[in-house]
Amino acid sequence: MAYREFDNVSRRALLRGGALAGAGALLSGWLPARVLAQGATPWSGVSQFIDSYVDTRRVASMVATLGWGQQPATTIARGTLTLGGTRAAGPETLYRIYSMTKPITGMAAMALIDDGRLALDQPLYDILPAYRDMMVQRTYDGSITDLVPAERPITIRHLLTHTAGLGYSVVQRGPIARAYEQAGAVPGQVTKLPLAAVFGRGQPVRGLANFADNLARLPLVAQPGTRWSYSVSLDLLGRVIEVASGKAFDAFLKERFFDPLEMNSTYFRVPQRDLPRLTTNYGVVAGTLVPIDPPEMSIFADEPAFPFGGAGLVSTPADYDKFLQMLVGHGVYRGRRIMGEQAVRLGTSNLLPEGVSTENTYAAGSGFGAGGRVGLGEQAGTFGWGGAAGTVAFVNMGNGLRANLMTQYMPAEAYAVHTGFPAAVLKDLLAMSGRA
Repeated sequence: MAYREFDNVSRRALLRGGALAGAGALLSGWLPARVLAQGATPWSGVSQFIDSYVDTRRVASMVATLGWGQQPATTIARGTLTLGGTRAAGPETLYRIYSMTKPITGMAAMALIDDGRLALDQPLYDILPAYRDMMVQRTYDGSITDLVPAERPITIRHLLTHTAGLGYSVVQRGPIARAYEQAGAVPGQVTKLPLAAVFGRGQPVRGLANFADNLARLPLVAQPGTRWSYSVSLDLLGRVIEVASGKAFDAFLKERFFDPLEMNSTYFRVPQRDLPRLTTNYGVVAGTLVPIDPPEMSIFADEPAFPFGGAGLVSTPADYDKFLQMLVGHGVYRGRRIMGEQAVRLGTSNLLPEGVSTENTYAAGSGFGAGGRVGLGEQAGTFGWGGAAGTVAFVNMGNGLRANLMTQYMPAEAYAVHTGFPAAVLKDLLAMSGRA
């Protein structure tokens, strides 16, 4: 199989989070009570949306979970783990969620803020001293020798909101991108196949501490707190979390979230016993699906270079719904408090530094919270993000709506799933409200 066709795919799409289309004024407090009074929520628009992709073999599978508050989720599942396979996809199927890892990492940081071990506007150098005297490119994506001193320190807020001035090897251009690759400060993992020209060059350095140290030696691409620029900041936040907590980042997530939330199928590395539940990840090549990470040779079966807080997790629709359930419960899951209420409220609010705009970015038209996009105006109360392989999830904090879609293809922008799924949810909300 030749993979030259991938050369036309933008490297910027690799770990890009999806657009979160809000449901506008329909996401108001009265809707769930009215819907729940009618019994089971009909999600015919979402079902039609999923069928339109699976029936035409544009994807092998799609699984959606949708629910209100602490009520059980409705699951809509179509397709099989691989094209032409016999094992049906369902709520326990494993998907690579990539950048949907970011809200989990963001909320882990918020939990430490609630514990008093971090502060939102605390300088990063308090935790990682190597970041005290940072230098900044005079021109974004320009020379890496024409530099100026940082005008202010990077803070935890900046890391949460992609405003730290850090770069992304899959986003940046020119010498700064090459510098990231040479330093091993590269994100995530995609495939064992020879597709480096598409999915980013360079091998990640081994160890989260080494990643953080190497990153500190690179110039920033923008002054901290002045520009929204998609970055490795949530990966770096993983190192912050382990230093502040005194525990390995992956161990902290397991103890603080995965165990109490009963997220028993969420991993940085898929155990051998669970590989039969892992989907195949496909590349979309001229309208055809090409397997780029089949389960039997998946890169996610190997130990990662380090736990990537920005894009490293594999999870299931059922597991991720539990995380969303905790969010809409303002920190409570099935009667047990997992996070403080104020930490959740703050993390799902707009944390962008004053004066920073998301115009002409992946998050255009919105604010940004703890690793996820935050709705403004009619979309107020929504929080969520998407992943590079087509996954997308969001909640509405006002009425407890939670919605999550998992599928598996790359790049995410090959199809309009990140915008189409929320639009399908909106269609159903309109029908429920009698305004269809």
